[in-house]
Amino acid sequence: MRRTWRWILGALVAIVLLAVLVLWLLLRGSLAELDGERPLPGLAGKVSVERDALGVVTITAGNKADALRALGRIHAQERYFEMDLMRRSAAGELSALFGAKAIEADKRMRVHRLRARTEAQLQDALGSDPAAVRAYVDGVNQGLDSLTVRPWAYLLLRQAPQPWQASDSVLAGLAMYADLQDPSNQSELALQRIRAVVPPALYALLAHDGSEWDAPLAGAPRGNAPLPDANQLDLRRLKAATDAAGEDADAVGSNNFAVAGALTADGRAIVADDMHLGLRAPSLWFRVRLRYPDPQATGGQVDVSGFSLPGVPAVIVGSNGHVAWGFTNSYIDTADFRTEPADAAVTVHEERIVVAGGADVRFPVRETAWGPILHTHADGSGDALRWVAQLPGAVRMDFADMARAADLDQALQIADHAGIPAQNLVIGDRSGRIAWRLIGARPDRGPHCAPLGFNDNQANQGCAPWPIRSDAAPSLIDPPSHRLWTANSRVVDEATLATVGNGGYDLGARGRQIRDLLATQERFDEHDLLAIQLDDRAVFLQRWWVLLQEVIEHSDDPALKRLGTASNHWDGRAAINSTSYRVVREFRTQVLDTLTDALLAPARAQLGEDFLAPRLAQLEGVAWPMLEQRPANLLPPAYTSWDALLADAARRTEAELSTQGPLAHRSWGERNTAAICHPVARALPAFASRWLCMPADPLPGDRDMPRVQTPSFGASQRMVVSPGHEADGIVHMPGGQSGHPLSPYWGAGHEDWVHGRPTPFLPGKAQHTMTLVPVH
Repeated sequence: MRRTWRWILGALVAIVLLAVLVLWLLLRGSLAELDGERPLPGLAGKVSVERDALGVVTITAGNKADALRALGRIHAQERYFEMDLMRRSAAGELSALFGAKAIEADKRMRVHRLRARTEAQLQDALGSDPAAVRAYVDGVNQGLDSLTVRPWAYLLLRQAPQPWQASDSVLAGLAMYADLQDPSNQSELALQRIRAVVPPALYALLAHDGSEWDAPLAGAPRGNAPLPDANQLDLRRLKAATDAAGEDADAVGSNNFAVAGALTADGRAIVADDMHLGLRAPSLWFRVRLRYPDPQATGGQVDVSGFSLPGVPAVIVGSNGHVAWGFTNSYIDTADFRTEPADAAVTVHEERIVVAGGADVRFPVRETAWGPILHTHADGSGDALRWVAQLPGAVRMDFADMARAADLDQALQIADHAGIPAQNLVIGDRSGRIAWRLIGARPDRGPHCAPLGFNDNQANQGCAPWPIRSDAAPSLIDPPSHRLWTANSRVVDEATLATVGNGGYDLGARGRQIRDLLATQERFDEHDLLAIQLDDRAVFLQRWWVLLQEVIEHSDDPALKRLGTASNHWDGRAAINSTSYRVVREFRTQVLDTLTDALLAPARAQLGEDFLAPRLAQLEGVAWPMLEQRPANLLPPAYTSWDALLADAARRTEAELSTQGPLAHRSWGERNTAAICHPVARALPAFASRWLCMPADPLPGDRDMPRVQTPSFGASQRMVVSPGHEADGIVHMPGGQSGHPLSPYWGAGHEDWVHGRPTPFLPGKAQHTMTLVPVH
């Protein structure tokens, strides 16, 4: 009997080992090829592909088409699944991979019919060099076909990857629209509904669009909101719903700034750029250097390094030896709702959503000349949305021409034709000049059709459906201060804002902190600008710490005394070991949640199920005057005094943190711990998903400071570079180059990103070299 059990146990072990071996061999079969000579049909000549220790790729080719064909091959072998997610997320086709749980997400995007629109507008979207885009697409499919086994994520999902098309590269660009702009335009619609049911003075507070923290490049700070008196607004007399739930506001990010040659020792302009987005493993971006002859480039040669977006044949941000450039999201108003009457002319498009493991879902999209109807009312009328991403020209591949720009003027000419989401471009050239320009697709509403943003009081029902444009954009070239900065907050003056509109731009505290740091020095180098990017000082929260100490000093409550002991030493930074930062941040959140609930409660009561929560990015400019002036008419009805409100917020802070253990141990790093994983990790059990995640490191930084950081949102890249001095440049990138957990480049460079250690901008010494050869 013992021999029998030993035999059975041995057989089971052998089966398990065999299964592990088969799984390991399958996973290895989808690893990217790194060395040797490989055929690549369509090439005109040999192409060299080098990888350094971090997997940064250098492609040296005989022409642009060959370089992009090779780039497509590499993108496919390292990142095909992630590319697939981008095109599917934009087109509303995720259900074909993930099944019924993705249907609602697909519907939210399918209503825009972006695949159908892309295919109808494809030739324009491919830009002036469609052959180069098609070479990239062919390279993608050749790279996918060259893998011994389909990419590992498809094995897990029991799916087969579908071939890449030229329209998919356009959809990858449109996926960035969906990430950077709100496809549902909820805040604008929410404020329109609120405006209809609350007193004008209350709406003015909710829609206030600035604060004392504003730091625009042009114009003055908007300042804090003036508070209404009791005759204009008294919250105690309004019917209010009490079921509001406070939530942390979404983090927003991205900083870029530059100094001109007048502020550097040798006349170099330096550009810093850190694009803050949702974080994942692998990174959203893919680091690459492209080198090839080009008769239209200075000296007949392109040599561009930076960050590419797998799925798109271009270096998105970087430097080419003559100009360096980077982006932040502009948050101009890029979408307008219009209420269409019940008898409006409507075209119905029957969309078919393919569902893995289930029946197809038929999804009718009702569309007017203005745009698709997102909401239908009981009387038959509907809210139609016009959004720039729906329109011809939203994506054009011509921005890839930045690789050959010779100087600032030429780069700005290229930017004027950029088919990308509206961005703040900051650029510097080799001569030391710098510029800011609003680039990308924006509504061309016309002179009598104002943006339906947070401040407009007219419905503009008479406006014709507008086209989009990207030229003649606002700019600031060669600023007298020799400094530029943007950080998703208001950049322009009031006259320009009236044209471009407010799409929910961020509080100005982060931009002001960058501006103030730039003003403290008269000489800069790359490390000085990196230090600004990594600044985690809590300048914005200093006054909230003072307020909390005042609340604690005037109370005998033991809970508040415990809170005081935990927070009495103000660290002044969002440092991983700081308890006081975490306490003060939570206190502010509790206060703002209370004020938000009170300000929105009358609208909730009036609107019921039609209530939508707006994003109140500028609430600080309303809340702080309320806390300073403490008017009785704006005191939330649940409280007898402002002191009682603040004491209650402090007690809730103590209770919230104490449930997790002793207050002294509640560090910011405990709360702000990295959760950066592969997209399929959430579908796996915890013991398996950890293999698809980066380490759970405590992370410094937070919102409203240059080092924006939450567990899964933050700097998707950092770059500090001077054109012509790329060897002195610095980068960071989380998540690594490869999407394969067995690759040596899975997570490569991530640790430097966590700790802020400089990584060279240019690729290092080649560790692997592959030669791609034509097929004759």
